[in-house]
Amino acid sequence: MHVDILSRVDTWANTAALARDVEAHGFSGILFTESSQAPWAMIAAAALAAPSLHICTGIAVAFPRSPMISAQVAWEMAGNMRGKFRLGLGSQIKAHIERRYSSEFDRPAARMRDYMLAVKACIQAFKGESQLNHTGEFYNINLLPDQWAPPSHDYQEIKIDMSAVNPLMLKVTGEVADGLHLHPLHSMPYIHNKVFPALAEGAARADRSLSDIDLIVPVLAAPGDTPEERHNLVQEAKRMVGYYGSTKGYAFQFDDLGYEGKSFEFAELVRQGDIDGLIGAVDAEMLDQFALICRWDDMADRLIE
Repeated sequence: MHVDILSRVDTWANTAALARDVEAHGFSGILFTESSQAPWAMIAAAALAAPSLHICTGIAVAFPRSPMISAQVAWEMAGNMRGKFRLGLGSQIKAHIERRYSSEFDRPAARMRDYMLAVKACIQAFKGESQLNHTGEFYNINLLPDQWAPPSHDYQEIKIDMSAVNPLMLKVTGEVADGLHLHPLHSMPYIHNKVFPALAEGAARADRSLSDIDLIVPVLAAPGDTPEERHNLVQEAKRMVGYYGSTKGYAFQFDDLGYEGKSFEFAELVRQGDIDGLIGAVDAEMLDQFALICRWDDMADRLIE
């Protein structure tokens, strides 16, 4: 088990300083997500500042980019970081893909499967193991002249991971990805009752098992030795549970735990801009399903558990 830090958007200088701090404190690496800016420059800054860290995207948005571009970036990162990079890809939600990125979202699970296979076909071609010839339902890539092929390097085994929430996307992940990026909003019943069965079913399609898939699990954590020390982190964890829970795609997690209709309540509070109300709508019992609230000395054991 590796323990990483999930980074937020920041300047290159601040990212480099964070990376040095993370390295000095013995963490395994950093995950960079894609929100208000692309992650690649921050990753490069972190890698140059702290070369021992393992770094991955958790996640980069797939559909607005050609699979070739994603493969090229992953290849460049892996070579310069001496194999300490893995590419995490995700579909994002429909509103962002169509209205923020002006890209297509139709049949996202099938599209994501084709995308992953296309990225892997590009990587195989970069290795020189096969001619580039991916023909899929959504992506057709079959041209790679020698002068456009990326330079060879010694770190060619690149892990390509996927994010998934619902059973259909989880099955695709089990079939075609090296690892699963779980969403920060998750409970242990959801992992055991929804994630593992769907992931295993997808893996079986590719003659793999659940143990062949790495699990990359972001945790909402609020450590502190007193309630007062934990207070601000607890409030932030409640806000995130309510914010994520306001999305229709995550409503089933609350329903499965017996909180029917809670997602609709969260959505109304978000629509009204009532952040205090959103935080107040997440009680301690619900928060305990989605976050780790404990003393500093207990956090490592709780994470492992």
